[in-house]
Amino acid sequence: MSDPIWKLSLPGLPFPLADALSDLAGDGMADVLATALDINDEANALWRVEVYCGNEAAAQALLDILAAEAASHGIGSLNPTINQVEDLDWVSKSQADLTPILAGRFFVHGSHDRHRRPPNGVAIEVDAGQAFGSGHHGTTQGCLIALDRLLKRGRPRNVLDMGCGSGILAIAAARAARCPVVASDIDPVAIRVARHNIKLNAAGAFVRAVTAAGTQHRTIRETAPYDVVFANILARPLVMLAPRIREVLASGGRAIVSGLTPNQEPRVIGAYRLQGMVLERRSRHMGWSTLVLSR
Repeated sequence: MSDPIWKLSLPGLPFPLADALSDLAGDGMADVLATALDINDEANALWRVEVYCGNEAAAQALLDILAAEAASHGIGSLNPTINQVEDLDWVSKSQADLTPILAGRFFVHGSHDRHRRPPNGVAIEVDAGQAFGSGHHGTTQGCLIALDRLLKRGRPRNVLDMGCGSGILAIAAARAARCPVVASDIDPVAIRVARHNIKLNAAGAFVRAVTAAGTQHRTIRETAPYDVVFANILARPLVMLAPRIREVLASGGRAIVSGLTPNQEPRVIGAYRLQGMVLERRSRHMGWSTLVLSR
């Protein structure tokens, strides 16, 4: 039996506070194992923060820190719960719980659902693992649907997937467009996982995966400009990277950006408009926004 894990859950928070508490928890204590942030009341735009700790004392101490932070935001009660997590085979459980998703022509599934692959479209196999991106997050689905719509207009000559995580978007572009793709991520673990998935999905002839922050990596610069740039990250880095994304985007190219909430749209759109880019389309999936911007 593995050592017990304790979960601190804070539901029903407005996004700015939930985002701040999630960041604080992730930076706060050595006994914090993982954090999660998701929408738990879409109608009222309320979010839930979950923090997994190595022991109950750490969870309680962290709650005191987060309660003080919430109080500084004018929130007096967090309605917290602290529970011991049941000892399970979490990899097997997470894979079994992830049903396949269909996003445009793309069918994303785990290895346990290979038998459900449709005869048409593009099937992408990705199991739950260490890197972000099983295809079930609203940001990934939004990007896949945006790519599907762009492919109906024509095939891109090359694609950049910034912050590629498990590599789903890079694989989707390579398999559907059969064009060169560069996949980058700041996390070397993500790149290792992405390379495994790229090989598993027979996309190795088209995709190069590199560990990189931003657009300064030699491979990224040498392959630019790109007809399509994915940036499925977070609102803050999306704003900071706007000049760099515009710089590597071909004239007439599209940036598909996600990882932002509806209330963050004006700030992100404004940053790209300052770079002379135009909003073509916006969509929302599971509380997250996806923007398509053209140069």
